[in-house]
Amino acid sequence: MRKPVLVGTAALAILAMAACTEKPGDTASGGPIAVKATDDSCEVSATKTKAGTVTFKVSNKGTKVTEFYVYGKGDRVMSEVENITPGLTRKLIVELPAGKYQTACKPGMVGDGIRGKFTVTGKSEKLDADANVKQAVKDYEKYVSQQADSLVTKTKEFTDAVKAKKIDKAKELFPVARTYWERIEPVAEKFGDLDPKLDGRADDHPKREKDPQFTGFHRLEYDLWKKKDLSDSAKYAKQLNDGVQEVAKRAKSEKVAPLDLANGAKGLLDEVATMKITGEEDRYSHTDLWDFAANLEGSQAAIAALRPVIDDRDPKLGKQLDDLFSKAKKELAKYAEGDGYRGWDKLSKDDLKKLSDAINALGEPVSKVAGLVSKGK
Repeated sequence: MRKPVLVGTAALAILAMAACTEKPGDTASGGPIAVKATDDSCEVSATKTKAGTVTFKVSNKGTKVTEFYVYGKGDRVMSEVENITPGLTRKLIVELPAGKYQTACKPGMVGDGIRGKFTVTGKSEKLDADANVKQAVKDYEKYVSQQADSLVTKTKEFTDAVKAKKIDKAKELFPVARTYWERIEPVAEKFGDLDPKLDGRADDHPKREKDPQFTGFHRLEYDLWKKKDLSDSAKYAKQLNDGVQEVAKRAKSEKVAPLDLANGAKGLLDEVATMKITGEEDRYSHTDLWDFAANLEGSQAAIAALRPVIDDRDPKLGKQLDDLFSKAKKELAKYAEGDGYRGWDKLSKDDLKKLSDAINALGEPVSKVAGLVSKGK
């Protein structure tokens, strides 16, 4: 996913706040809160609502791909919806207890965003009061913890190869380590300070590949495949290794909300179908199909955890999701090679379209899951 730039200037922050239309006293009526996002504004139709499940309906009226975030105290990401292309409308359903928040649109999917204040009042019954929902959260948290532990192990193997200047070995291990990151990316993204450091792109920095703030997986990917020189890579390897250890630590303490599972499952699929399918993620190595597979697996794991909830509230949907996940994985399997996948650059436009279509077919039924979770019994 495209990551926000780490540091924004005070002036930009002030302008961003000013650009967001805020209507003090404008309280949501109970229906979706409309958000009109443009290239330089973020108009939120209500700035106050009652505690509980809140739905935002985000329409991109600008010319750039945008994102919409809800931030809690300390810029904690409560939830977000990404890859909203011009002309598209997307829903975000999030569970919010009483408190002070900020909404943010991010045109171009970079920066701190065009922010506005958002207040939630009162009390509501927590979604995980339902036994099936509570168990789903517990099962998914266990999955995240296991994947995070494997991320630490495999990243160390990768960074050890980088430090030893074993280029071929490091290339072999790069997509393996990323697999565990990509499976839990929705949770990892909640650690806003770590996410851009570990998985940011060169375009997120003024000097691109020459920028010292360009770090993480993609920095080492650049060194391996483009520079073909690891003489200056040890420090970035250490930063990456330290960073994923912190991710694993936080993953064990971070509490996952029920809607995080549903929104995360949808977000992973959207990321593949709208951004990664273009090859922009692993642009130096072209190991994108490894990421596709991991995103599909991560999405399916979240849905699997929620399956008792889905089967209880809409049995037909569960069977439809099983079928569509199976079809998407079969389409991806066509490009398997050895223990991995063919390079993205080896696929034709027709190949990529078929793959994108198979993943897109999952989008609409997966988007229904958040509504099922939020409506309760």
